[in-house]
Amino acid sequence: MLENREGQKVPNVTFRTRVNDEWVDVTTDDIFKGKTVVMFALPGAFTPTCSSSHLPRYNELSEVFKANGVDDIVCLSVNDTFVMNAWKEDQEAENITFIPDGNGEFSEGMGMLVDKSDLGFGKRSWRYSMLVKDGVIEKMFIEPQKPGDPFEVSDADTMLDHINPKAVKPEPVTLFTRAGCPHCARAKKLLQQHGMSYEEIELNSEISSRSLRAVSGSDTVPQVYIGGTHIGGADELENWFKQKDAA
Repeated sequence: MLENREGQKVPNVTFRTRVNDEWVDVTTDDIFKGKTVVMFALPGAFTPTCSSSHLPRYNELSEVFKANGVDDIVCLSVNDTFVMNAWKEDQEAENITFIPDGNGEFSEGMGMLVDKSDLGFGKRSWRYSMLVKDGVIEKMFIEPQKPGDPFEVSDADTMLDHINPKAVKPEPVTLFTRAGCPHCARAKKLLQQHGMSYEEIELNSEISSRSLRAVSGSDTVPQVYIGGTHIGGADELENWFKQKDAA
């Protein structure tokens, strides 16, 4: 049975990390002492649910978490530092601190180290999230003990709703682009200037202009969607921001 450790201190562990091609030891005090930290732990870097849902949403909501008193968001997995660094780069998750629990010491100390030998993973962390204040666990969301890899309660939205149910979340933004397109670059710059993160879908041999036309009614790029609403190209996006700022 996985134990809820609310009210307890986090385990005292030193993590071996790699920064700028040098070994750097990071302790739990470095991560948690004197801070309000949201940490989410998952079974493995580059695995489907972790890469498609768990990590991206925390990265997307990072500014909202920080606006609501969170100093840092930490992703922990029983992987080595080289794997975690490569995953961070692949996911472009610059708003998240990646911690490699390579030996599983932290996960074991949390009572969250589980055997996934049936998948060829060996010992890995169970999926969970927690809110930690000055090294003391205030709240934990532990996935139910079911077969497979449940993902029901440790998500970013559940944690944010716990911290502030009235927190305003950013609308999802999707941007269809083509390599070398100057108007696409302008649209991305506009979104960045307004602090809006976005998912970029670049047209290629698998995603064609025909596919774009079927979705948007146009085969020109960029095509921008905000909160499920089709905005249009870079000019339309600029006008959308002007109207929004004037409102």
